[in-house]
Amino acid sequence: MNTQDIIQRVEDHYMPVFARYNIVLSHGEGPYVYDNDGKQYLDFLAGIAVNVLGHAHPALVAAITKQAGKLIHCSNLYYTEVQAKLVRNLVAVSGLDKVFLANSGAEANEGAIKLARKYAKKNNDGKFEIITAQHCFHGRTLATLTATAQPKYQEGYEPLPGGFSYVPYNDIEALKAAVTENTCAILLEPIQGEGGINMPDDNYLQQVRELCDQKGVLLILDEIQTGMGRTGTMFAYQQYGIVPDIVTLAKGLGGGVPIGAFIASDKVASSFKSGDHGSTFGGNPLASAAGNAVLAAIEEEGLLENAKTVGNYLEKGLLVLQTKYPKLITQVRGKGLMLGAQLTVPGRDIVNSCLEKGVIINCTAGDVLRFVPPLNIKRVHVDEVLAVLDAVLASL
Repeated sequence: MNTQDIIQRVEDHYMPVFARYNIVLSHGEGPYVYDNDGKQYLDFLAGIAVNVLGHAHPALVAAITKQAGKLIHCSNLYYTEVQAKLVRNLVAVSGLDKVFLANSGAEANEGAIKLARKYAKKNNDGKFEIITAQHCFHGRTLATLTATAQPKYQEGYEPLPGGFSYVPYNDIEALKAAVTENTCAILLEPIQGEGGINMPDDNYLQQVRELCDQKGVLLILDEIQTGMGRTGTMFAYQQYGIVPDIVTLAKGLGGGVPIGAFIASDKVASSFKSGDHGSTFGGNPLASAAGNAVLAAIEEEGLLENAKTVGNYLEKGLLVLQTKYPKLITQVRGKGLMLGAQLTVPGRDIVNSCLEKGVIINCTAGDVLRFVPPLNIKRVHVDEVLAVLDAVLASL
């Protein structure tokens, strides 16, 4: 099928929920993807922080291929070695104790919300309310949509589930004031991704952890975008000297294969008993094999250090552009290979111009350019992106 035929067929038969570009991607290799007409693009969006190993990474392809030839799926009524390895690996890198494997970030957050409320009920304290932060994003199921404190995502789905309240992000006094006798958990992103790469103060998450301990409230950290080495450590919370009661992850965990997880302390996880939660596809052998391959590659290829060093190189380059174009860029923020450039203008035209020149980035929160490339990106790729962005900004 040619490009227009493919686009038309999707438009005819797919529900109209995505604002797509008129590009049909056919394959990828390393940090590059190629469209149906043979044009090459340098991918600094990585499937929205998903393709942490880039495209067609040999070890990931081999792991998926090998597992597909053995066992793609079996129900969670049975054990598999590949799942056993994955949950042990996740416990080892997180510092927590028990894992549940799901299919997406929204499912991971949904499960974490259920676990927090189950924990509160088990302790007979009647708590049920969960506090989240304005400009957050936690998913598109009804519960995670309600947890997402952005009205634009909630409109048209009322009545929304009860039991959620919202505070400004990075405001510890507002959070303290919001905790009530009904609060069972606080759910936060260590760095807000969809909200605009919003950073916490250096001591904010420590203060949140202390508040939770003082009030007997669980701390849930949504590391769906920040996790899996994105910020230079396996989880962003490891840079703030804390450990949550529950952490959620997805996106980069499978390197492109759908998988999610939430991980909890023994104390909290013991609130679940057989039948309290489940998933038909969660943690199936194929997805588990992908997760193991990604974790192995991150360690063996030194990708945590690469995220720090190349991320620092990218940040410096963006700061140079900020100095060069102060009327367009007012701030560069983020950690590792999760960076944002705050604009004074809407970012869509800049994103479109970069795309025309063969560079994929995106704009989040309307006016923040987001850079979340594969973790194995090199400086030469950064130079390529910066040169294109420089030319686009100069044209404005």
